[in-house]
Amino acid sequence: MSFVYDIPTKVFFGEGQVENLGAQLSVYGSRILLVYGGGSIKKTGVYDKIVAQIKGAVLELYELSGIEPNPKVESVRRGIEICKKNKIDVCLAAGGGSAMDASKFIAAGACSDEDIWTIVSKKIPVTKALPIVTVLTISATGSEMDPTAVLSNMQTNEKSPMSSPLFFPKASFCDPTFTYSVGANQTACGSADILSHLMEVYFNRNQNLFMLDRCMEGMMKTVIKYAPLAMKEPDNYEARANLMWTSSWAINGFTSGCNKAPWSCHPVEHQLSAYYDITHGLGLAIVTPRWMRYVLANDDEQGSRAQKFYEFAVNVFGIDPSTGKNQAAEMAVEKVEEFFYSKLGLKKSLSEIGIGREHFSDMAKKAAECGGGNCVNGWQKLYAADIEKIYEACLN
Repeated sequence: MSFVYDIPTKVFFGEGQVENLGAQLSVYGSRILLVYGGGSIKKTGVYDKIVAQIKGAVLELYELSGIEPNPKVESVRRGIEICKKNKIDVCLAAGGGSAMDASKFIAAGACSDEDIWTIVSKKIPVTKALPIVTVLTISATGSEMDPTAVLSNMQTNEKSPMSSPLFFPKASFCDPTFTYSVGANQTACGSADILSHLMEVYFNRNQNLFMLDRCMEGMMKTVIKYAPLAMKEPDNYEARANLMWTSSWAINGFTSGCNKAPWSCHPVEHQLSAYYDITHGLGLAIVTPRWMRYVLANDDEQGSRAQKFYEFAVNVFGIDPSTGKNQAAEMAVEKVEEFFYSKLGLKKSLSEIGIGREHFSDMAKKAAECGGGNCVNGWQKLYAADIEKIYEACLN
């Protein structure tokens, strides 16, 4: 077992840390592009705090608002145009995963003559990008501390991820009080995303370090404990802080260690977002239990998946260790369903959100081919036919 772990992101965590923003931005330049979504940061006062820091440091402020959930290529192109026209030095994202992902693509596109969708769709390596700084306002994607971003093209019904070391933010400001205004449904969807990031690595074919599996179990228990509390008590600092820090560490590469196998549920869900523009975390909450049941039903002769589900049930949900392996494995799936649908109150099927089977065949094919081959090469290889069955199971 061997790996290289390098996280170049400087994190300012805790209430009031935004007071360091102006000085940090000044390290990288004087022309700042602030990228954000629909304006919630103005309602909560986060926008005013950011602008005060920029003005206090005597920096030039440019803005790109209106970044959509599942950021769209058209918005990113607008940001790139602003950067090139005004010689922007730093991309500052304020918001959640969508604003941060958009900023990463803007930062790359500003330093290239290629169209950003060409870069993404053809996986052209990013060799230069503007520095990225983030101010986090929702705990979910972990984009504030990872090298990956996802871009949507609704014209082609595609949602494509891309990674580059240059996508790591130079600095991220994580103030749990900035998430107090996040509503119950957004908190639930974000928490489902965090849990999924951990499960994608935990349930994987490559053996990981014992220590990392135990760390992931601790983080999963953290999400399960604090997500319902944050929904019930939005201004509970302990709950918000635990969710925020877990979201960062769930996907910043720490848990992966020597386990670099492809993920399973994210490629399947990305097609739902690409075709129907649904909230990513909600899609994962619908897909994940069906995927669990599918791989359990197609277990290998050694029963390795049932064994891993048994460990998950015992170590994360507190199932009695004396419970039989197969029974505990089934209980693990039931506990995940209970968490997503009862405790978080998320919709449990595609039918409930108005999605039918009309695009399943095309979606399954795209999901299977997303890694450049003919299958999602995760814990269990998922070919188009397998993925279509999972979609069918998600209907009801």
